[in-house]
Amino acid sequence: MNKSRRTFLLKSALAGASTAALPARAQEHHHPPEPKKGARPQKREAAGPPGHAAHVPLVEMPDLKKLPWALEDGVKVFHISADVVRREFLPGRVVDCWGFNGSMPGPLIEINQGDRVRFVVENNLPEVFSMHWHGIELPFEMDGVPGLIQDPILPGAKFVYEFTVHQHGTFFYHSHMPMQEMMGMIGMMVIHPGELYEPRADRDFGLIFQEWAILPNNTVPNTLSMEFNWLTINGKAGPDTTPMLVKQGERVRIRMVNLGMDHHPIHLHGNTFYVTGTEGGRVPRAAWTPQNTVLVGVAQGRDIEFEAKYAGDWMLHCHLPHHMMNQMASMVGPLVHGGAGIQAGKTMEAGMGMIREGHALSENNGPSFGRGLGVGSAYQETLTQLPVTPGSASLVQQSPHARHHVPPPGGKLVPGYPQDMFMVMDEMISKPETHGLRASWTAGMMGMMTLVRVLTPEKYDEIQEIKRNWKEQKPATHIHK
Repeated sequence: MNKSRRTFLLKSALAGASTAALPARAQEHHHPPEPKKGARPQKREAAGPPGHAAHVPLVEMPDLKKLPWALEDGVKVFHISADVVRREFLPGRVVDCWGFNGSMPGPLIEINQGDRVRFVVENNLPEVFSMHWHGIELPFEMDGVPGLIQDPILPGAKFVYEFTVHQHGTFFYHSHMPMQEMMGMIGMMVIHPGELYEPRADRDFGLIFQEWAILPNNTVPNTLSMEFNWLTINGKAGPDTTPMLVKQGERVRIRMVNLGMDHHPIHLHGNTFYVTGTEGGRVPRAAWTPQNTVLVGVAQGRDIEFEAKYAGDWMLHCHLPHHMMNQMASMVGPLVHGGAGIQAGKTMEAGMGMIREGHALSENNGPSFGRGLGVGSAYQETLTQLPVTPGSASLVQQSPHARHHVPPPGGKLVPGYPQDMFMVMDEMISKPETHGLRASWTAGMMGMMTLVRVLTPEKYDEIQEIKRNWKEQKPATHIHK
């Protein structure tokens, strides 16, 4: 055997031994030794990666707070309570929902790769509950599925979850009871990497997308509904979503999480971004592709990054048309249904042709287009956008919406009119982050919409000075019902 052949075989054997040892090393990394005892508890607000003060900003979640922690014997200890919460989507539009630590969504949990964490979870709800750590690789008994893994947490009781995090990226925590998820029980968890991401971001934001079915004159979401008329980002509906502020030229990261019944194609105006992460962690750079719209599916997370090259107040929003408005309960204008044909606006069961009474060929039991929220868009309300004809005049007069009908310019009937409204609410939305926006800006900001404001350094500093001296004022509000 010549020397070169011996060298090749030796290297191959060493490579094989190294590969065989990988699972053992990985297991050691996943489950490091227990922390040493003796350290005194220390209250902390949040955690960033090593050297974060100089290089990486902590994550900002507009309209939400961060969950504080205490260091006990080398373990970061968080206290979480499942609570009944009242959340104001818009000034005057208060919703009864459920969340964590008095907040909906829950506060941001920010930790580091390699941390040992302990979550003391208390149930202040009137029913059982358990917590799931979405996307986290952890011991089976800590995964939080009620029945399968643990007994549900009884009202007034506590459960302690403890594990070591070896991943990094954008994750979230939520109730593992499905209807409780629809009541708002979710929060974001960010795990900073041991080695800083490249290229480094100057700004780092977190957004949680949710949808709600809330009928007029009601404050409690209908968690059984399949259609939604309120869309929120971090618990706020546009135009009350607080804008994200960045300086022109900075690199921006936006982390987005969706937990609901609908997927959301999120579009950023005026900029091109790359998807750099999912709920499974960081995406290899070779897989990045330029985009300006990304689909954030149910139970998914997406991290996007871009260079804020262009000054302006750029909209970031879900591009589903029905997700770009608030309080959509029924169409506007006089509506009629006359003659034969498929009807619209029935309940989900009726729309699918599921027979409740009578026979399958009857008009009332036939299929219909769309799914209804309930009273606000039920078939019984005589609503349509067909032109008013002499034969339908009596139905229009009976319609509860007929008295609100405004004829189009010139008084001529136009098929499909009206469709959209332009509602200026500038005086209702008062916060430093909206300083300097164009008058009437609120009219174009409804539903699942927010702003990325790319500012000159001078304008950015001006708004930061306003924030430092700001005392929140409660403007006179109109109650939306």
